[in-house]
Amino acid sequence: MQPTSSSYLERWLAHVRHLAETIGPRGPTTAGERRGAEYCRQTLAGLGLSDARLEPFVGAWTIFRPHVFFALAMLVAFGLYPVAGRLSAGLAAGLSVIALVSELLELSFVANPLRWLVGKSPSQNTVATLDPAGEHRQDLILVGHVDTQRTPIFFRSPRWVSIYQSFTTAAFVFFGAQVLLYLLGAVTQWPGLWWASIPCALCAITMVGFFLHADRTPFTAGANDNATAAGLLLALAEHLRAEPLSHTRVWFACTGCEETQHYGAIDFYRRHRQAFVRPVSVTFEMLGCDGPAWLTQEGIVIPFRADPGLRALVEQLSAEHPEWGAYPAQIKGGNTEMADALRAGIPAITLTGQGPKGEMPYWHQVGDTADKLDPEVMGRAYAFTWAFIRALDERV
Repeated sequence: MQPTSSSYLERWLAHVRHLAETIGPRGPTTAGERRGAEYCRQTLAGLGLSDARLEPFVGAWTIFRPHVFFALAMLVAFGLYPVAGRLSAGLAAGLSVIALVSELLELSFVANPLRWLVGKSPSQNTVATLDPAGEHRQDLILVGHVDTQRTPIFFRSPRWVSIYQSFTTAAFVFFGAQVLLYLLGAVTQWPGLWWASIPCALCAITMVGFFLHADRTPFTAGANDNATAAGLLLALAEHLRAEPLSHTRVWFACTGCEETQHYGAIDFYRRHRQAFVRPVSVTFEMLGCDGPAWLTQEGIVIPFRADPGLRALVEQLSAEHPEWGAYPAQIKGGNTEMADALRAGIPAITLTGQGPKGEMPYWHQVGDTADKLDPEVMGRAYAFTWAFIRALDERV
């Protein structure tokens, strides 16, 4: 008997429970992350995807340490400025410029001195492909990360997230002011400019405290973020094995080190970009508690916008199926792996469980466990995703 959509929903839930409960926390570059990747590989291989494999890369173990180094560099500049007149003021200005530019590059996923200072360890992506039943005309890349994040206090509740976002916004204004003050001081030596930068130093001290605390907190089990995505890829692989697409080769990429600035996705697209045929990419994020939704835009420094053609298709499907309750959403101050596909020149979109008001249920929290998942929400998300995949195939 052919499995039904509800059967694939049960498979999806089972995969999420295995990742979040049997394996548990899967911090970037940890043994838990590797066990999660190996579970995905074994599952895909067991479905008959003979090329299912682990692709190793070297990734960062923390997202927070580059920001610690940045804040420390701003503090060193603060201490250096008044030491030796124009010379030390110039050196402090130069260090502040280098630090701030490096921080902006880090937030944009670009190599920089702060990233070079962070220790790296082995990680891996799980990758497999499934050929179409007929002529190969395009590639569809499905992406969901395996790893989970730590659980610092500033992710503990929506109020804490709001406080954290307000602080970091204000801090960057002060850090920009420090650069301008020190550049001006190196030229004019006006008295009082160093004293005016004291709020900048206080922001840097607070930032160091925030992020050193963060690196000492436990990893979440990550049921919603993001075992739902990796588990969805495994359920879709089984479904597509039974009902293959006509003209679309499907890539399954269960990535590592997403939580430390997307090292896995960057490695995947760099490694395979030349092999793709008319590619489109769909990233999955947090689909277990709310939604479904699609991202129209995301970004921290650089805005990344979903491909207009993919947006038009999901809008059409959503209008035709109001029972899914799907809606558009945006991320401000963050990125999904959609950004990595777009940076590689690949049309992309993210399907997500972000709430209608921007809520991200149990995001980076100890409470992100499998008992919080909502099967009704996941059922609508699965129907939405399956119809979108079939429509992508039918349009070529």
